[in-house]
Amino acid sequence: MNRLLWLAFAAFSAYAFWAVDLWPGRIWPGLGKLARISAELVPPDAGGQFLTLVFSLLETLGIALAATVMAAVLAFPLGLLGSAKVLPNWLWRWPLRRGMDLSRSIDALLWALLFVNAVGLGPFAGVMALMMVDLSTLAKLFSEAVDHSSPGPVEGVLAAGGNRWEVVRFGILPQVLPAFAAQALYYLESNVRHATILGVVGAGGIGMHLTDQLRVNEWQQVSMTILLILASVTAVDRLSRWARSELERGS
Repeated sequence: MNRLLWLAFAAFSAYAFWAVDLWPGRIWPGLGKLARISAELVPPDAGGQFLTLVFSLLETLGIALAATVMAAVLAFPLGLLGSAKVLPNWLWRWPLRRGMDLSRSIDALLWALLFVNAVGLGPFAGVMALMMVDLSTLAKLFSEAVDHSSPGPVEGVLAAGGNRWEVVRFGILPQVLPAFAAQALYYLESNVRHATILGVVGAGGIGMHLTDQLRVNEWQQVSMTILLILASVTAVDRLSRWARSELERGS
């Protein structure tokens, strides 16, 4: 049986390589052009638009922060309601979880296209697109954290005569809140990268400038924009890592 599975995997892999026309002969002709573009990236030059790029970068960071905060706030009650420890009745949990699965299956770029058409170009569409993806994912992660919480504190609250709300407040939340915060911080740093990509479809931020620069082959400006994006992603990553370590130390 295992041999048949490996043969099927090898056959499908070969088909995939053939279907996308992936072979070394397609790569060699483009190496010269790639080398020329790489040379034109140096030195980085903002083209007199440095402040414009910085403000666009701040807009990108704002998109990521707003989307993460909104998603975490909305995912908090959904994550609790999606857990069997909080809502034992599966008839209520099942549609909630399936709805989260459906929302999560749609990529952020597709959400961005939908919201750009619904509310117009700009950062608001980017915030809504990232929020829709993060909401369902964080709600799932939050509910799993609740499901895997220790039963000891819950039993202690019940033994003291606590009701369902007191079980959640004193038996579950103290265990899972650090995990909730750590997961939200991770998605914040991820959203900085995603917010840049959403600019390609007109959802605001520095990605819109990067798209325009690529369209007209302004490679030195592309280089400067990429350096600014890398600097912001690195800064947010280190800040998020420090915050998560402080949360783990506090818990």
